[in-house]
Amino acid sequence: MTAPPPVRLRPVADKVLPAADAVALVRDGDVVAAGGTLYSRTPMALLFALLRRRPRPRGLALVRPLTCYEAELFLVAGAAERLITSWVGIGIPWGVSRVLRELVGGGRATYEEWSHLALGLRLKAGAMGVPFLPTVTMLGSDLARPGDTHELACPFTGEKVLLVPALNPDVALLHVHRADRFGNAQIDGYSHMDADMATAARTVIVSAEEVVAPEVIRRRPDATVLPHFLVDAVVEAPMGAFPHECYGRYEADFAHFDEYAAAIRQDGLAAVSTYLDRHVHGQPDFAAFLASFGATRLQRQRERAAELVHQ
Repeated sequence: MTAPPPVRLRPVADKVLPAADAVALVRDGDVVAAGGTLYSRTPMALLFALLRRRPRPRGLALVRPLTCYEAELFLVAGAAERLITSWVGIGIPWGVSRVLRELVGGGRATYEEWSHLALGLRLKAGAMGVPFLPTVTMLGSDLARPGDTHELACPFTGEKVLLVPALNPDVALLHVHRADRFGNAQIDGYSHMDADMATAARTVIVSAEEVVAPEVIRRRPDATVLPHFLVDAVVEAPMGAFPHECYGRYEADFAHFDEYAAAIRQDGLAAVSTYLDRHVHGQPDFAAFLASFGATRLQRQRERAAELVHQ
């Protein structure tokens, strides 16, 4: 269990940075939480920048409510060695992660599995500044590991409850719809666990579809999920979750997922290395990665997202 971070209110200052400078805030061995869930609003621009960083990060632990194939990239690249999550895989049509199964089964990575609710409660406890929260999730399952959790008789009802420890990531990487230069950030649609993740973390890096003037943020205060005093850096990253989706902006590229999964079925871990070489290390930045899909394909994904919102 990690100690809760000291209260640290970030100053009112211009926090806009290039992605490469922002991810320099991540240190080797950090516990890094990624916002969104599965292929929804994944901070891909920040994750790719972190993988592209030199020197390459080492010894990271990745935290995410539902983890998509970005975890496979970090494990195969040698940047991460531990996952803390409730699921690893793109989604049911693509099955569970073959890469994780091989690496964990071979002793090359550690998978710390929690229920989806338990992981959310761990982040909630971290955000609240309390050492644990009680729950009934995971009771009676082998996910409730002695040492990681504790059982207790409720002093009010006498019923058994499970205590899950607070989780305070060293760094949270989040992708949002818009932010101003001070770090006030807004999310359209589901915010998932992002607010608790940011409040619990020691360092918060936000990428945004667009950086807007502060008065734009003030017009919709109800959409502001992250206030400026939680945020350390802001990166402007249009389509910064692609090939994952960003609600109302662009749909996930399922064809891209199909190609990736098929390559792994054929070539195993080598397919992940090939993906890294082509899409991450073989591109100077995230804008070049996007350009490799072609303008027509990107526009089609934008139109599909708009159809879902406006129907």
